[in-house]
Amino acid sequence: MMQIEGTITTVHTRARCVSGALAPDNLRSMETRADGDRIITTIAGTQLRSVIASVDDYLMNLAIAEDACSVRNNRKTK
Repeated sequence: MMQIEGTITTVHTRARCVSGALAPDNLRSMETRADGDRIITTIAGTQLRSVIASVDDYLMNLAIAEDACSVRNNRKTK
């Protein structure tokens, strides 16, 4: 059986907030962590379609988490 694994690294002003917001949506085949201003996510699987679907879901969740953390940050500064 083939093992597929990839890592996505993104840069964020509030990486810890975004990483925390993503944590509840992580599947067993995913690991997300904040490292300074970066979020590093590893996604693994044995079915290419499943890995692609997981990446697609992750990217949508990432955009929502970034927006949520930006709103939270804006409210604190007002």
